[in-house]
Amino acid sequence: MSLVGQGLSLLLIALTAAGCLYQVASALLVRRFQAAPKPGAGPRPPISVMKPLCGAEPRMDENLSSCLRQDYPEFQLVFGVADPADPALAVVRALPGDQPGAEISVVADAASHGRNLKVGNLLNMWPLVRHDLIAIADSDIRVDPHYLDDLAAPFADTKVGVVTSLYVGRPVPGPCSALGAMGINHGFLPGAVLARAIGRKDGCFGATMAVRRSVLEAGGGLERLSDVLADDWVLGKMVRDQGLEIALAARPVDIMVHEPDLKSLLAHEIRWGRTIAAVDRPSYMASVITQPVALALLAVLVGGGSAWGLTALAIAALCRWWAVRAEEKALGLPPSGVGLLALREILSFVVYVVACCGRTVVWRGRRFVVQPDGTLAPVEGTEGTKP
Repeated sequence: MSLVGQGLSLLLIALTAAGCLYQVASALLVRRFQAAPKPGAGPRPPISVMKPLCGAEPRMDENLSSCLRQDYPEFQLVFGVADPADPALAVVRALPGDQPGAEISVVADAASHGRNLKVGNLLNMWPLVRHDLIAIADSDIRVDPHYLDDLAAPFADTKVGVVTSLYVGRPVPGPCSALGAMGINHGFLPGAVLARAIGRKDGCFGATMAVRRSVLEAGGGLERLSDVLADDWVLGKMVRDQGLEIALAARPVDIMVHEPDLKSLLAHEIRWGRTIAAVDRPSYMASVITQPVALALLAVLVGGGSAWGLTALAIAALCRWWAVRAEEKALGLPPSGVGLLALREILSFVVYVVACCGRTVVWRGRRFVVQPDGTLAPVEGTEGTKP
């Protein structure tokens, strides 16, 4: 083996060691986060929850019903669709209308406001939003009755500008959905918890974001998000630019993961990866250490099957297996099969490499280039494509 190959193999083994430490630390932090005492109810101001909808997703009725069943004195749910014939409206109409303290408002408006169709939907809903504390929540999340209290409580601290929720992937039946949920539960979630533990508090996650009306308007309002794909990241930046903080809700929400096939899963995750890489490329590149098994396997290949490389691979596989099992136990998840775990490792590395090598994403049938500020620039000839 050449000196270059030997040096590269040793570098990969060193990165593998760092990745093993990452796996152990992040799993322990997930366990600590889940075990932390949950605060009681504090101030309970009225909240408006904005729910942009597009199509009737699997189990949408259960997801929306959980947001309605809140142990909270006064709140508004604002649902919005772009098409009056959207089947999501039938799900909304079937919701029980007798929940104490709850008010339901519905908007069906096809008016366009920029390239981010979700934000365009939100802008159409905005005139009906009544309260000064506003949550923007995805339609595929499922929550417990303390959800609104968890969002409201951190605002007792005047330094808090936005409250966001971590989320746990709950797959619908099917191997691709299971793989997608594993990517969330053993990739996104541990990474987000560890990032906050080491002092990074810039994470703002689109599953749920609660913000004061005054803070949102001072930052430029929803209009500022209308042409960006990473609307959650930009909202967080709007808040941080005002000298305010992003707080985490005490409990994660569940997100229903529905990936019908491998192509859909890869497209979804590559879009996520390229979006993150566009707005924070150094951090995304450094995140390769979150994949110690892939790094160790590369060390074995580069090193010609050296004893050091094979040992690193065995240790990396053991650390990853332990971390996944610890996270599953902390989150109340059933154990994943070894075959799916191995496939998840391969997919994660493929997504990482592909996301590092480009900025083009496909979103709702249209092709865009993600600019460094998160703005979507349409690829020529695709702007008018039907979403």
